[in-house]
Amino acid sequence: MSLADGAAPERRLGRTEFTALMAMLFATIAFSTDAMLPAMPTIVEELTPDAPNRAQLIITFFMLGMGIGTLITGPLSDAFGRKPTILACAALYIGGSLLAWLAPSLELVLAARVLQGLGAAGPRVVGLAIVRDQYAGREMARIVSFIFLVFSLFPAFAPLIGSGVITLFGWRAIFLVFVLFIGISTLWLTLRQPETLPRAGRVPFQARSLWQNVRIVVANRTVRFTIAVQIFVFAQLLAIIATTQPVFDEVFGKADSFPVWFALIALCASTSSFLNARFVMTVGMRGMVIRALTGVLIITATSLVITSLLQQASTAHFVVYVIWIITIFYQMGLTMGNLNALALEPMGRLAGTATSVIGAISTACAVVVGTPIGQFFDGTTTPIMIGCLLCGIAALGLMIWMGKPEE
Repeated sequence: MSLADGAAPERRLGRTEFTALMAMLFATIAFSTDAMLPAMPTIVEELTPDAPNRAQLIITFFMLGMGIGTLITGPLSDAFGRKPTILACAALYIGGSLLAWLAPSLELVLAARVLQGLGAAGPRVVGLAIVRDQYAGREMARIVSFIFLVFSLFPAFAPLIGSGVITLFGWRAIFLVFVLFIGISTLWLTLRQPETLPRAGRVPFQARSLWQNVRIVVANRTVRFTIAVQIFVFAQLLAIIATTQPVFDEVFGKADSFPVWFALIALCASTSSFLNARFVMTVGMRGMVIRALTGVLIITATSLVITSLLQQASTAHFVVYVIWIITIFYQMGLTMGNLNALALEPMGRLAGTATSVIGAISTACAVVVGTPIGQFFDGTTTPIMIGCLLCGIAALGLMIWMGKPEE
């Protein structure tokens, strides 16, 4: 039954269709970032030839917009309902996409990417609130794991799609594909998914009540700690996504095959959500996160030592780098869903506000932490690995310090 107001919606989608729909909504963010990666060399050549690392901002500015949008989309969905909020955000996303398609300068493209991020926050944040409306606890974590399993296929194919669009129509046409993608997902939502937050369970959108609800959310110790852990986990991923195409190009000379390699990496990492869904019911959410962070931290430290002993750009160096990238991606499927489920468990009807606060703070701060790591890229993998190692140490330390979740 719906947890939003103690009453079930008029009908409920079957679990398979519900998972697929939520996965497509979540995938708006992954598709909006990963499909841009093959365009980065062209963007450098056309818009920022004197400062190639600035092209990474195409990724990070989108994430910044998403972080800002995340702060308000949850409360809006708590006040006006889940579906209307997603549709309004989709309209904003489409506007940002069209502006980026027409923008003549990098600065205007970056501004458009912020608007895209603001709009993309809706499907991601409100989608998670919809899941929380209908599921709770470890069952929610299991559903989220399956959602991540399905939507993780999008990063695998997004660079291939982006590369094909660039070849046929130029890099700006990618933004039109984004419009088509979100149009399909929101139409599906409109026609098939019932509203999961009844009017009786909605929270008025007032500044005073909003501030009070935010204070309730951040007063929870578990929420504060899970936010801090997510900052460093997401910063690792953000640094990797922003630099992986330049690394493949400038370090290993594999720009042409990058979309294929990225697809293989994403496909390997996609099994993480299946693994999490298999073991989270017995190990627990906190146990899965600690195990994942520990394993990836060990692999990162080992990879850093091994690559320091290898000849740069050698085949062995490339193999170590690819394996390491897979583990960073794999970590996401074992941690983020569990961290969100831990934080949302005590939030009840404030799930939308809680999701917004958690997502906004963790994403915006991850941009602050992860962007400098990417900007330190110097033609080697060393700065990226060191930055991710430090993030991993911080995340694991915070997770252990948190202790048992607050009820």
